[in-house]
Amino acid sequence: MASTKEVSSSSFFTDKYRTCMNEDEVKNTQWRHGGPPIFDSVNKLFEQERTKIWPEGSLEEVVQNAIKTWEMELSHKTNIQDFKSINPEKFKFFVNGREGLSGEETLEIGSYNALLKTSLPEEFQYYKADQESYESSHDIFRTTFPRGFAWEVISVYSGPPVVTFKFRHWGYMEGPFQGHAPTGEKVEFYGLAVLKVDETLRAEEVEIYYDPGELFGGLLKGPSPTTSNPNQDTSSKPSSKQGCPFYKGE
Repeated sequence: MASTKEVSSSSFFTDKYRTCMNEDEVKNTQWRHGGPPIFDSVNKLFEQERTKIWPEGSLEEVVQNAIKTWEMELSHKTNIQDFKSINPEKFKFFVNGREGLSGEETLEIGSYNALLKTSLPEEFQYYKADQESYESSHDIFRTTFPRGFAWEVISVYSGPPVVTFKFRHWGYMEGPFQGHAPTGEKVEFYGLAVLKVDETLRAEEVEIYYDPGELFGGLLKGPSPTTSNPNQDTSSKPSSKQGCPFYKGE
């Protein structure tokens, strides 16, 4: 989840936090926006505010860069066979114990919809993943976090083939979200993940556990048209002041 721009497909893609490809691979990859992305803005945010600086070659750095590479591929490639970070034939993505998504399914709906999908009743859904496309979901969060949504590894508890780690995700709400005005404040959440990899360190399963209430608690702080109108009846609407009724097992 990062704010990026794209360059010509003839350009050579280099990024110190994401697996680089040679020139032929760049040219032969099907890019969603015509060329490989540039992560200058979110990399700057990451470097300014990360809480950990991992030694080069450490397990923590390897895991951190692997997940950043996967997120880059998921957001910017359109053919699952072009992915270098996962095993396309075996890949499954699980969020908060829900049924797993295949690589193709995750690619079709996008990372935001995969992470924010829930089985809660519609009236308690602050973000309706089933009603958003890949494109609309990314437009929403690019607008909300114009500098990007940075990500870091906090701790790694076990190594391959089953990697368990804690992560932090953060950004600044400098744009509106679902009608809520920007606050300019930092929005962040923490989570745990289990990554099962093959002998070449390609991911075969990714399990993520986090509390969506941490995220939405920050996104819903800003006033909305309904909350700014004291004469409007909002008794049937979910209120951010009541806390987000997300169940972590959803």
